[in-house]
Amino acid sequence: MKKKLFIARKFPAHIVELLQEFYEISQWDEEEIVIPREKLLAAVADCEVLWVTLADQVDEELLSHAPNLKLVTNLAVGYNNIDVKALKKRGIMATNTPGVLTNTTADLVFGLLLATARRIPESERYLREGKWKSWYPMQLVGKDVSGATIGIIGMGRIGQAVARRAKGFDMKILYNNRRRRHEAEEMYGFQYVSLEDLLKQSDFVVIMTPYNSDTEGLIGARELALMKEDAVLINASRGGIIDEGALYDVLKNGKLWAAGLDVFEQEPIAMDHPLLTLPNVVALPHIGSASLETRTAMLMLNVKALTAYGQGKAISNRID
Repeated sequence: MKKKLFIARKFPAHIVELLQEFYEISQWDEEEIVIPREKLLAAVADCEVLWVTLADQVDEELLSHAPNLKLVTNLAVGYNNIDVKALKKRGIMATNTPGVLTNTTADLVFGLLLATARRIPESERYLREGKWKSWYPMQLVGKDVSGATIGIIGMGRIGQAVARRAKGFDMKILYNNRRRRHEAEEMYGFQYVSLEDLLKQSDFVVIMTPYNSDTEGLIGARELALMKEDAVLINASRGGIIDEGALYDVLKNGKLWAAGLDVFEQEPIAMDHPLLTLPNVVALPHIGSASLETRTAMLMLNVKALTAYGQGKAISNRID
């Protein structure tokens, strides 16, 4: 008898078809719309396997509606949407998609840094709105990236990939991490510093640390006050690491030059969010891993785990 799989989003048909040999598949039929909570709770009532995205909360409430659940597969490397402790308590496995999105996300981070530094989105709006009437010396001037100091908070795989790109721009690279990356320091000349020194010295501060209880609210009013007034803050990790109210205040009052944000505390961000009123904020809709090749690779990592479970084999990429 085939195992019952529920997929909480409409994924490409050619991907889902790969699992039909092993599963009786039910699927939410919308690609762009998150499945309503009550429909998700109803759908998990008799499924053994659940395939979700970051938008789907797998918590105590959901687990109480899913007595037969044995495996949760998450289409993301992060898993803030999953209560891992609650799963372990019930003996339920979970998997994610590590490794395949490192370079794609690092590309996006550096693109966001460049766009923010050189005011590229603002300049495009300026042109499209018919404001380009002449040339003058201080017209839409930005900040040089080449030769500047970048401080990276969180030196995991993606943080190191961002640092290697910064090396190509002749940037001085500072970093702060839970543990030293001695090999990377020796190979590339990265310099480990305290968080306080990183904030004080960097022209560009890039947040790449995971979101957890230790990093929630890591960058608040005190930390923002340590940064240079002409510095740029980039976050493509997770919302909730930055105090968005404090960030708005420093940007609005000229105490920070600009911010580039791919993630927010609440996603999708509300259109009346104060940060979206500021011209010195470049805001993106959480597209760090959004290349065709990488999203396909992420889907295929999930398929690999689901296939292994369907065949009764050991599962890779388990969340411990």
